[in-house]
Amino acid sequence: MRIVECVPNISEGRDRAIIDAVAHTVDQVEGCELLDIDPGAATNRTVITFVGPPEKVVDAAFLLLAKAQELIDMSQHHGEHPRFGATDVCPFVPVSDVTMEECADLARQLGERVGRELDYPVYLYEHAARSEERRNLAVVRQGEYEALAQRLEDPKWAPDFGPAEFRPRTGATAIGAREFLVAYNVNVNTRDKRIPHQIALAVREMGRAKRDENWEIVRDEKGRPVKQPGRLKNVKGIGWYIDEFKTAQVSMNLTNFHETPLHTVFYTCCEEAEKLGLRVTGSEIVGLVPLKALTEAGRHYQKKMNKSAGVPEEELVDIAVKTLGLNDVVPFDPQEKVIEYRLRRSEGLRTMKITDFADLLSSEEPAPGGGSVAALCGALAGGLAAMVPNLSVVWRSPRDYRDEMSAVAEKAQSLKDWFLLAIDADTDAFQKIIDANRMPSSTDEERAARTESLRLANRGATLVPLSVLEKCVEVFDLAEVSLAKGNPNALSDAGVAGLCAMAGAEAAYYNVLINLNSMADDAQWCEETRNRAQRALQDAETKAAALQQKVRARLES
Repeated sequence: MRIVECVPNISEGRDRAIIDAVAHTVDQVEGCELLDIDPGAATNRTVITFVGPPEKVVDAAFLLLAKAQELIDMSQHHGEHPRFGATDVCPFVPVSDVTMEECADLARQLGERVGRELDYPVYLYEHAARSEERRNLAVVRQGEYEALAQRLEDPKWAPDFGPAEFRPRTGATAIGAREFLVAYNVNVNTRDKRIPHQIALAVREMGRAKRDENWEIVRDEKGRPVKQPGRLKNVKGIGWYIDEFKTAQVSMNLTNFHETPLHTVFYTCCEEAEKLGLRVTGSEIVGLVPLKALTEAGRHYQKKMNKSAGVPEEELVDIAVKTLGLNDVVPFDPQEKVIEYRLRRSEGLRTMKITDFADLLSSEEPAPGGGSVAALCGALAGGLAAMVPNLSVVWRSPRDYRDEMSAVAEKAQSLKDWFLLAIDADTDAFQKIIDANRMPSSTDEERAARTESLRLANRGATLVPLSVLEKCVEVFDLAEVSLAKGNPNALSDAGVAGLCAMAGAEAAYYNVLINLNSMADDAQWCEETRNRAQRALQDAETKAAALQQKVRARLES
C-alpha cells in the first residue's frame, strides 16, 4: 500500500471554526484520511495530519492551502511560533512503499500549482529544495512574516514558485519533503526526572556539554560550549517525570527511524539506565507510527531468538509491542496506532472465511471472479514458499543457513501479503469499469468523458492480473531455494507452492487476455501489454516445469 503523510501547519490555533473548515477540506478527496488536528492557542498554530495515496495527497493539500488562504489573515496574526504564511509549512512524508524523491516531487507539484493558481510565494525546503542553502526551514523562514516584504525584493530570495510579491493577507508558504518523525518515550523506574534526562543526554545526537577533569565546561575560542555527541544519530531527547503515569521517561523524537530504528533506541536506553542502576520498564509511542517501524523491530527480535523473521506481519507487530513494552503506561492498539492499519480496509474479500468466499464465488454475482482467484492462488503459493524456509530454520542451526532461510521466508511473506491485497484490487478494478459504463453519454462532452474513463478503467483492470502474473513468477525462485536447501520433510510443500504459483500465473494470463480483447481502441498499449504478459507466462512455464521435475524426481526416488 503506497501511503504518503502530509502535515500542514496553519497559522490559526484559536478559532475552532476556521481550524475545522481548513482541516476538513481533506475529507473532500476520496482515499485521503484526516488523522489529527492539534491546535495551540499560545502559538496560534494548528498542526494537521492526513494520509493518502501519492496521487491523492497533492489534491487534498491544495484544497487545504486554498481554504487557509481564504480564511486566515496574516496581517492580524500573532503567536509564539515562527511563521510567515497562512499555511506556514506543508511537508510530505514517505510512509509506505514511497520514496523520499517521490515525496519531493509531490512537493514541487503542489508548489507549482499553488504559485500558479493561488498566486502567492512558495519556497521549497528540505529534500524538495533546489539548493543546499534552502534545505533548512529556519533559513527559508528567517525574519518571518514581518520581514517577508523586504526579503522578496532580494533576487537571491525569489520564491521557487509564484510571484516575488508580498501578499499581506497570505504571506508565503514552505512546501517540502522530510522523513517521518516518531515521538517515542522510554519509561524508567524512578521518580527523579534528573535521571532520565541524564539518559537522554547520553543517547541523543547533540549529546551534552563536554567537561574537563575539573568538571568545568569546555569552551571553544568564541566561548561557546563544546558538545560531546551522544550515542545515536537522528535522535532528539530530554527527560521528565509524568505524574499521570507515575513514571519517569526519556522523551525522544526519532527524525529518521530507518537509520536509527526503535529497537536500537530502546536497547541503548536500557544500557544507559543499567549504568545508573535503573531498569527500563517499557516504552510509549505518541501519536501514529508507520508499520515498518514495528515490523523491523519484530524481525530484529525474531533473529535474536534464532528464529526466522519471515513470519506473518501480525506476529511481527505483536513481538515488537511485547518486547518494547508498548503497553506499559497506556494500551497500545495497532489498529489505532499504525498508519497503514488506519487506512487499510478491515473488510473485503481477503478477510472472508474460506467457506464464505467460496459461496460468494459460486453465486450469480460477477465478482469475485477468476482474477481474484488468480490472486488467491498466488497468496497460497507465497504462504507455502514462506512455510518451508520457516520450518527449515528450526531444522538446522548454522547462523548463515538460518539467515538465508529467513530472508527467503521474508520475501515470500511480502509476496503473500501483496497477493492478498490483489484479491480485492481485482474486484475494485472491475467495479470501476461498471462505474464508467454508467456515466452519462447524452452530449459529445459526456461521451468523450465516458470513453476516457472506460479506457483508463479497462487499463487498470488489465494491469491488476498482469501484476499478479509477474509476481507469481517470483514465487518459483523462492520455492527453488527451499527445495534445494530446505527441510527435506517439506519438499512436497515447495512443490505445491510451485503448482499454486503456476495456477495463479495461468489464471492471471487468461484475465489479461479477456480484458485486452475488449480494448480494440487502445491497440498499441494492448500490443505492448500482451507481449509483456506472454513473456511473463513463458518464464512461469519454464520455471514451473523445472521445479516440478525436481520435486517428482526426489519424491519418486
